[in-house]
Amino acid sequence: MERKAAGGSIRNKERSKKKFLDAVGKILRTKGYAALRVSNIAATAGVDKKMIYRYFGDIDGLIDEYIRTQDYWSKVTFEETEKLKPKIDDGGKQFAEGMLLTQFDYVYTNKEAQKLLLWRLSEPRKSLKRLTDIQEENGEYIYKLMMDSHFGKQAEDFRSIMAIMVSGLYYLNLFSALNGSIFCGIDVNTPEGREKIKKAVSFMVKQCYENLNNP
Repeated sequence: MERKAAGGSIRNKERSKKKFLDAVGKILRTKGYAALRVSNIAATAGVDKKMIYRYFGDIDGLIDEYIRTQDYWSKVTFEETEKLKPKIDDGGKQFAEGMLLTQFDYVYTNKEAQKLLLWRLSEPRKSLKRLTDIQEENGEYIYKLMMDSHFGKQAEDFRSIMAIMVSGLYYLNLFSALNGSIFCGIDVNTPEGREKIKKAVSFMVKQCYENLNNP
């Protein structure tokens, strides 16, 4: 009986935690980050606000956990990279191209991820700074694992190009979601337009690997 009671308690805890995380997402989508207050989150979740402190420590702990579930690059952890078993012998070309294209689609279809990006650009916050730190740690692992040795002295040139591509894909998705879908004559909200952007990404990655490989 005690084991059943303990199991039920764990399940109740996980259900309540999910309700809080879902509530953060709903508020972010509908009202924006300024409305992310303890009372609002608890009311939306339908769970006593005391449970936020019990399960997450405080509201920052709750938002930290929510952010980790939504951000694309913070999910590309050491462990997840190992599970993918990426090819090493191509210098990370296939992996880099795949990650960029997946990021492009992920942000486009995930409205909460879009809100997080806008939030990061609008307000200094410990939770968001930690997100940036996690992304950089994960990125550093990937670069050192696959790409730096391939590009040698031009590794920083490749990183600079990747920075432009990652941020550019973020911006295209945000722009098309908020202020119109035409950018440089490409309609980013149509399958045809998005396919053109993807082909351009693949072209740029290919050019990097053909022209920057200078150990």
